[in-house]
Amino acid sequence: MIRASLALHAGAIGAVIIRPHWWPWALSAVVADHLLLTASGLWPRSHLLGPNWTHLPPLAGVPAPGAPRAAVAITIDDGPDPEVTSRVLDLLDEHEARATFFCIGERVDRHPALARAIVARQHEIGNHTYRHLMRFSLLGPRGLAQEIGRAQEAIGTATGEVARFFRAPAGLRNPFLEPVLRRANLQLVSWTRRGFDTVSGSAGRVLDSLTRDLQGGDILLLPRLLQALAAAQLASITLRAALARSSVPPQLSAASGVPT
Repeated sequence: MIRASLALHAGAIGAVIIRPHWWPWALSAVVADHLLLTASGLWPRSHLLGPNWTHLPPLAGVPAPGAPRAAVAITIDDGPDPEVTSRVLDLLDEHEARATFFCIGERVDRHPALARAIVARQHEIGNHTYRHLMRFSLLGPRGLAQEIGRAQEAIGTATGEVARFFRAPAGLRNPFLEPVLRRANLQLVSWTRRGFDTVSGSAGRVLDSLTRDLQGGDILLLPRLLQALAAAQLASITLRAALARSSVPPQLSAASGVPT
């Protein structure tokens, strides 16, 4: 989308040079382009700025060979936290569930044992930037690369694993992010639905927003729904496991793969 935007700007400048009286139309096109880019960055589930997982890929959400249940992905942001992470890990173990923890790099540096515990208990760590800056979406290519690269280093040093997935703070981003992620071999992930737990203080309301019309292939933000998953006969898997399941040949799948 960056190339298309640059081409539009160049075309607008060329049009004004050739036909000066076209300047209102050229200006309108440039303004519209900027508004579209801004709106795309403010919409976490947008696909206009590059590849973005809002659902699990084809075949990942349907029952795998030997797996009787369809799958969803639970994602947990902002850790690791010494008071919360261990309790969440115990809860996940109780339900034999797997999750992807999008961790902040400086917190991984501060609590490397917690990061190792996440991986040791068969969960996955994703990249959630190094400092979780609220102005992350305002950074240029160099700033984005530094935040993401430092987080990759922190996760790798603590766990010995290379993060494969990335989530931006609050899901906000800009057109410079996708090329940075591509060079780092990271896949952007948002969500199918979120609980807005930072907005609502009602656990029931958060749970309701996460479990309404729950289905295989959904990407969920909180672990406060494990009993609902069991009732719906859905398994929770890591994003890396979903990626592996999505590569299963269609003829081996128990159901036809449709992007959900």
